[in-house]
Amino acid sequence: MIELNLADGIAEVVLNAPEKMNALHAGALAELEKAYDDAAAAAARGEVRALLLRGEGRGFCAGRDISGVTPADDDVLGYLGGKVTPLLQKMSAFPAPTFAAVQGACLGVGLGLAIATDVVYVAENAKIGSPFANLGATLDSGGHWLFTERLGAHRTLDLIYTAELISGAEAVASGLFSRALPAESLLEDTRGIVAKVATGATGAFLASKELVAQVRDQRLGLWESVARENQAQADLCGTADYAEGFAAFQEKRKPVFQGVAGTPAPR
Repeated sequence: MIELNLADGIAEVVLNAPEKMNALHAGALAELEKAYDDAAAAAARGEVRALLLRGEGRGFCAGRDISGVTPADDDVLGYLGGKVTPLLQKMSAFPAPTFAAVQGACLGVGLGLAIATDVVYVAENAKIGSPFANLGATLDSGGHWLFTERLGAHRTLDLIYTAELISGAEAVASGLFSRALPAESLLEDTRGIVAKVATGATGAFLASKELVAQVRDQRLGLWESVARENQAQADLCGTADYAEGFAAFQEKRKPVFQGVAGTPAPR
């Protein structure tokens, strides 16, 4: 159910089981992990400079595929801790800017896929959250972190207790995700932005991605964060993209970036 398409420096990963709202069973998770591994290998060869994750059909991802699962013999920890979490960590560490286009349902593990992506654009009428209260279960895949971090404790528990879902427009207004777009133009608009980013200084973007992750995960103080920014900037100084950006600015032309971090500047 997972497809990987490589073209024009972009890896497009597609959840393609619309009849199940792209719900993920263990086999699908393995396919998704392989798609990211293959895309990362292409990125290492300089063939991929950005990644787009999307779902076919009416929904992005309805979460875990629980067809055939019974509570009495369900290995929840094996599924979540052994399969989902390692995949999300790999997605988060992907060596290029990553984007998700989210339409319809984005629930449970589907929400985790979005959390593990750098930039998330949602359809204005998307439905985001987790109906786990109706299952007698809790949020997983980073849901508690995202909601508490962005919405605060009271709104988080409100959504958990009531199992209500929020729209894409409300999610963006609340700071959960990046932009809310009309559903009919979501994919086209997102592809356009990803294509533009893929031609940019993706080596510098990766430096910023790492800095943002450090701030997020380690809660750096202002001046420690500034010090790390300074070091990242110094590391980029000797790269071809940095030299090209300066030259293009001075010559008043559009830069042409190689997009590879650490590439020495020509002498």
